[in-house]
Amino acid sequence: MGCVTQSSVPRAPSGTAGAGTATAPPAERLHVPGRGLLGHNWVARPEAAFSAAALRTRLIGTVQSWRDYPPSLRLWYWLVPTLTAALGGILRFFRLDTPHSLVFDETYYVKDAYSYLVSGYERNWPSKANDSFNAGNPAVLLDTPEYVVHPPVGKWMIAFGMWLFGPDNPLGWRFGAALTGTLSIFLLSLIALKLLRSHLLAAVAGLLMAVDGHHLVMSRTSLLDVFLMFWILAAFGALLLDRDDGRRRLAVRLAAAAASAKDGMPSSLALSSGPWLGMRWWRLAAGICLGLAVGTKWSALAFVAAFGLLTVFWDMGARRIAGIRSWPSAAIIKDGIPAFLTMIPVAGFTYVCTWAGWLASRDAYYRHWAAGNPSREWGWVPGWIRSLTHYHLEAYKFHQGLSSDHPYEASPWTWLIMGRPTSFYYQSPAQGTAGCEVSSCSSAILSVGNPVLWWGATIAVVVLLFWWAGRRDWRAGAILAGVAAGYLPWFLYPDRTMFFFYAVSFEPFLVLALTYALGLVLGRSSDPPWRRRWGLHVVAVVVVLAVVAAAYFYPVWTGEVITYQDWRLRMWMPSWI
Repeated sequence: MGCVTQSSVPRAPSGTAGAGTATAPPAERLHVPGRGLLGHNWVARPEAAFSAAALRTRLIGTVQSWRDYPPSLRLWYWLVPTLTAALGGILRFFRLDTPHSLVFDETYYVKDAYSYLVSGYERNWPSKANDSFNAGNPAVLLDTPEYVVHPPVGKWMIAFGMWLFGPDNPLGWRFGAALTGTLSIFLLSLIALKLLRSHLLAAVAGLLMAVDGHHLVMSRTSLLDVFLMFWILAAFGALLLDRDDGRRRLAVRLAAAAASAKDGMPSSLALSSGPWLGMRWWRLAAGICLGLAVGTKWSALAFVAAFGLLTVFWDMGARRIAGIRSWPSAAIIKDGIPAFLTMIPVAGFTYVCTWAGWLASRDAYYRHWAAGNPSREWGWVPGWIRSLTHYHLEAYKFHQGLSSDHPYEASPWTWLIMGRPTSFYYQSPAQGTAGCEVSSCSSAILSVGNPVLWWGATIAVVVLLFWWAGRRDWRAGAILAGVAAGYLPWFLYPDRTMFFFYAVSFEPFLVLALTYALGLVLGRSSDPPWRRRWGLHVVAVVVVLAVVAAAYFYPVWTGEVITYQDWRLRMWMPSWI
């Protein structure tokens, strides 16, 4: 594995602040290596700046797809994400059926998923239903509907595993979560490669995610948050592809306008606002992913807003770099409005479709609320819409009033330093039982993250803030937008009961933040060999420490039976107990 011939350190794409292309004659190029303005290829003739090749290079860079990598690295483009996902999959699927019982909030979501398989909506359960479920007898479901406050997507994804492997065993309960967690590692590595254009850093990002305990625990238990994280990450990846697709379209259409002119320059009218870019299919894909994310948990709404703004800001930058004079207003009118009309209706339609089981039912909770509550003002609205709206209003009131005490509740202020991770499971096996040969043993599942990743990422976020403010690197801004969308909204609800595992929704962006910072440490390909060598040593030390930490904490991530003393040695903070 290795880096491409470009710099492996994150930097602005070639072409910003006046950088040019390789179209100038050799005698007019600067060959002085270095940072800043030196070492760039400059355009000597103004008309050459508006050729399709020059515009693509200025807008996207020299590596515009995986085909632009050297032949020796094209295979690694797919192999690096595959290998890191394979490692993550081994860690997530090994002993997936342990413990052989519902843990923590699986008591809600797994049983809801089974209800979906049977009837397409949630139904009530008798008392001591967990005992029947754990014993492999889930067929004790009652006929009455149950009121729940989370949308259906995550529960359908849990139900998929139960459909494949049966609802009577933990593999069926947890297969969907483990598969989703594994696929998210593959996606993250590809996204890191797209952002940072370094095979080495893509491997680092995938490996860090694979060996993180927080992500591991969420991938081995059937809660909704790992599914939420996956669809958010997929939407972000789709918008990255849309960013390049939009810039290619801008290059082609602006070059066509230049080619039709006598002097090879677009007319003043063409440069005033630039061309329309047509239907952006990757934005539509992002809208579907965001609809599925909101259909898993409503907290994804913050990502809808953040990603929508982010893609318009990217288009503003593209039009500015291309030479469009009125680039702010042009991007809002010709990119922002179409983006809204593409993503938001698609996301909304997708979200409504996720309620298909509820809509098709006869006796789901609130399904026929409108029939029993006629309205003069809203009577013209179809009954199913009024009933579904009422359902959502009641669920919103529940979330707003959720302030009951919980022994593992954690303020968002403590999340980045892992001040209060959630205990999913704890047992004290008796001496003589399987795996316990001493007087006191422990078997625990604690959603504590890998300290190297989480504490390193906390520092990296601060570094990215300064780097984005000082260098205006769009990659730093994109990563920070993902962190902010998943993290900052929780501070608006200081009285609400919250848990550390909510942070998994933006954990991929923390991994990207740390990987970006390690790219800065690694240095540029043009740096002196000694600088690159020391940077590589530092990156290797961080990765090795993360792997060692993962091996150390793995028993308390997966419910292995260890001595009580060994368990206590892994509780580095009193608040972890």
